[in-house]
Amino acid sequence: MSDTLLLNATGAPVSFLPLSTITWQDAIKYMVLDKATVLAWHDNWIVRSARWETAVPSIVILKEYMKPKIAIRFSKSNVFLRDNYHCAYCACGPCNASKGNNKKIVPKFKPHKPSFYELVNKRKAMPFQVRHSEWLEYLR
Repeated sequence: MSDTLLLNATGAPVSFLPLSTITWQDAIKYMVLDKATVLAWHDNWIVRSARWETAVPSIVILKEYMKPKIAIRFSKSNVFLRDNYHCAYCACGPCNASKGNNKKIVPKFKPHKPSFYELVNKRKAMPFQVRHSEWLEYLR
């Protein structure tokens, strides 16, 4: 579950540009390794180990710029995003009845490996839900 907003520190003045969301475990790892500064904490969410406890960060900013990965990972969510959450095969009753057992099932469009920028643009065009109100200050 991605519950932490990760910000990018590029060195330019007032450069709080959101980089991505990360898991709360990664946020704590960056905090412990002194790779990030915590800007906001979750209310009433504390994690504990045998010898240590901490509140869970809600917004962190990296101390050094981390270049985003451009290579696309093959995953179910990226395939859904590439296809705009539409099934590549018709699954309605009349089509399934007309196919019979002998016909080859052909996708509606040719599958392809999407580029990083194609997926980014498709995701930007989709509506999104802000999980925590403190993120709004950085997403405007």
